[in-house]
Amino acid sequence: MINSYAGLDDAGVAIAAARAGADVVHTMYGRRLTRVDKGAGDFATAADVEAEKTILGVIRAARPDDAVLGEEGGQQGAADAMRQWLVDPLCGTLNYAVGNMLVAVNVALRDGAAAVADPFSGEVFFTDGETARVRRDGADARLTPTHATQLVDVNLDPPFPSAPGFRAVDLLAHPGFVERFRPRVVSTTLALAWVAAGKRAAYVTDGGDLSGSVHFAAGIAVCRAAGCVVSGIDGTPIGQAGGRGLVVAADADTHGLLMSMIRSEGRDRT
Repeated sequence: MINSYAGLDDAGVAIAAARAGADVVHTMYGRRLTRVDKGAGDFATAADVEAEKTILGVIRAARPDDAVLGEEGGQQGAADAMRQWLVDPLCGTLNYAVGNMLVAVNVALRDGAAAVADPFSGEVFFTDGETARVRRDGADARLTPTHATQLVDVNLDPPFPSAPGFRAVDLLAHPGFVERFRPRVVSTTLALAWVAAGKRAAYVTDGGDLSGSVHFAAGIAVCRAAGCVVSGIDGTPIGQAGGRGLVVAADADTHGLLMSMIRSEGRDRT
């Protein structure tokens, strides 16, 4: 049998894997799906598991020697491998389980190519590590961030490791935020991809170091390649030891405004 993935470059592998996973997610949508309890209110569905198997099949066919870290299957191959793929087969499982289509499929090569697929629009946001584009209806277009929408996605999902110094929900009530922006809550990597695409002005979430997270790596890679401003909630570069959370903005002015609000909230609680 001819291996149709072997000749792809890394971006092509990321796109093919993300699209294959997205096809599974789309096909299984609306079914009564078995849930796998992960504890603390978190769970996976049969669609998460099946999509990850399909994604891993593409990666193994294209890059059999690479390691993979999957949301559902965990580490496969050496954790310190030079090349490691980070896979979140269904980002937004809670949305999906209740019939909400705001979900994404994430595939990223650590420090390299990445793709975020929307199973329902058919769009794939991707980067080769240098430029960022969206593939829609067979055509590719460059991603161009802009703050014009003034819409900011704020992730309100627990845990909240930076509380009480920073609580995302308080940002929504900040007078400066109310004056300049309008909040949205998507809670999937689509929100990050939409910042890169100019559909959102920014995205904010709490957390630890998210640079190696299967949930965020693909979105961060796409945003960086698109020219977005990316940092932790304390303004430090993503991936720096002790870094916390994520602020991704379409431009420096938007990022600066959000950082000033976050810092003022922190001062008010000290």
